[in-house]
Amino acid sequence: MILHGYWRSGAAYRARIALNLKGLSYDQQGVDLRTGAHRSDAFVTLNPQGMVPALEVDGAVLTQSPAILEWLEETHPRPPLLPMGPVDRAHVRAMAALIGCDIHPLNNLRVGKALRETFGADQAAVDAWAARWIVPGFTALEALVGRHGGGWCFADAPTLADCYLIPQIYSARRFNVPLDAFPRLLAIDETAKRHPAFAAAHPDVQPDAD
Repeated sequence: MILHGYWRSGAAYRARIALNLKGLSYDQQGVDLRTGAHRSDAFVTLNPQGMVPALEVDGAVLTQSPAILEWLEETHPRPPLLPMGPVDRAHVRAMAALIGCDIHPLNNLRVGKALRETFGADQAAVDAWAARWIVPGFTALEALVGRHGGGWCFADAPTLADCYLIPQIYSARRFNVPLDAFPRLLAIDETAKRHPAFAAAHPDVQPDAD
């Protein structure tokens, strides 16, 4: 398997976490979003959307991190990243979607670039924009973890929801978003720091990191 990603991409980060949790070996190919490498002919041939991550496996190219994570769960079901019952699985997917659909897309690199280039936003304005979506999303997630968590987002083992949460906490800190109001989420982040799969996926230790 070859994972095409950018070290600081939240979507690529969550894919690395899931691959690591499954205990799978993979090579990495860095795609520097800052230099426009994702718009190169070679990469657009690989992924017509020109976004990371893209996972090459068995002659196929998988794109969009939710699809990649679901594929991993279907093809490598142990250890599971979704609980057994259909209602519990829906809860985990909802927590993942809260981040993946309602927070992350609004504060990724291309949105920040658009804010700066189209609207003249400075870093303080970009940080405020990110907080506008992160804070209410994390407020809801904090409550959901209070209902369903047991050390992780759901019960006592990592799930898809944690694959989404940890990169979003990393992003929130980059945007200087205060996180003291989310003690449950911060506790999960501390637990993840001690978990080998999460530690190995951290942006700072990737081969293409600055």
